[in-house]
Amino acid sequence: MSFTETAQDMRDEIVQLRHSLHTTPEIGLHLPRTQEKVLAALEGLPLEITTGSALSSVTAVLRGGRPGPAVLLRGDMDALPVAEKNDLPYVSQLPGQMHACGHDLHTAMLVGAAHLLSGRRDELAGDVIFMFQPGEEGHDGAKRMIEEGVLEAAGARPVAAYGMHVVSSVLPQGLFASRPGPLMAAADTFKVTVKGRGGHGSTPHLSLDPIQAACEMVTSLQTMVTRTFNVFDPVVVTVGRFQAGSADNVIPDEAHFEATLRTFSKENRALAKRRLVEVVEGIAAAYGLGVEPSFAMGYPVTVNDRTEAEFAGATADELFGPGRYAVSPNPIMGSEDFSYVLENVPGAFVFLGACPPDRDPVTAPYNHSPDALFDDAVLPDGAALYASLAASRLAQEATNG
Repeated sequence: MSFTETAQDMRDEIVQLRHSLHTTPEIGLHLPRTQEKVLAALEGLPLEITTGSALSSVTAVLRGGRPGPAVLLRGDMDALPVAEKNDLPYVSQLPGQMHACGHDLHTAMLVGAAHLLSGRRDELAGDVIFMFQPGEEGHDGAKRMIEEGVLEAAGARPVAAYGMHVVSSVLPQGLFASRPGPLMAAADTFKVTVKGRGGHGSTPHLSLDPIQAACEMVTSLQTMVTRTFNVFDPVVVTVGRFQAGSADNVIPDEAHFEATLRTFSKENRALAKRRLVEVVEGIAAAYGLGVEPSFAMGYPVTVNDRTEAEFAGATADELFGPGRYAVSPNPIMGSEDFSYVLENVPGAFVFLGACPPDRDPVTAPYNHSPDALFDDAVLPDGAALYASLAASRLAQEATNG
């Protein structure tokens, strides 16, 4: 039987695991219930399993029946601080926590792939590393697992690594999509405190008003972006937080704002950091104010290896037939910590449309929404693609070797 046929036979078990994970979403690096459920779902398989020390990760290695290199498959497991609004029999039972980004699907699909590949262990010309990762949502989970040795779990580093991410809108159900090169943006946070001298709103000339200067900084940052960066190597700066003052007739001592910075190249990431600081420092100096700019560096650019991205597309075509894989025309401004893996190992990250058939992908609530809904129907195909990517890539290495 093919991977797709076997995965369909396992559909009920994969769906049940996904629903169980969805009812008890956990946030951040420490996911004890999630880890327990994953370990239980892997029980009885011929896997070498280790768990993390600084986070609730699970690393499982499947040794193939024939010698060869390793391939890594990753699924993230953490949820979000979102209060779910869906009316589901398996709705989140934890107030203010929800699998609003579909990581419960990723985990269930990767468990499915472990079962599929374990059933064909003797045919594998090498090893498979299953990377069950906490802390993708802003907690550097992938980086921490790399520091704890996930890339060396099978011995030598893997020759390829693959990750997958479902989306609740944009893509129609069952469509896989990716692209070579930059796929997702680097995401950094720019924080600014403008320091002035407070006073009475009726006599602004006797104060140093930080609000007016901070407002000018916000608008000038947008102008700086359009006049500094090539639109074909895009940069986005969005101020999402602005805090100042306590009353309408009081000029405060300070104003504070924070912005997200999204870039697709190392060059623009470095230049944007420098120019953002220059703009706010220049405006502050013009008004005789102090300013304290700082950065919280986030995930780097997610860059697909061209060969591996093309291989992922060809594998999907071979597995499901033409029409189930599309090359994304443009990268997206979201960020992803699988980027840390791809900085160390050539690989590819693939999106999978999981929009329910009764919703329009164009208008359906997107990932992170309290109304985001993901269709269980994609679970077997996601598991089958994970398994096929690993088995086919190891077979390719054996042929080329």
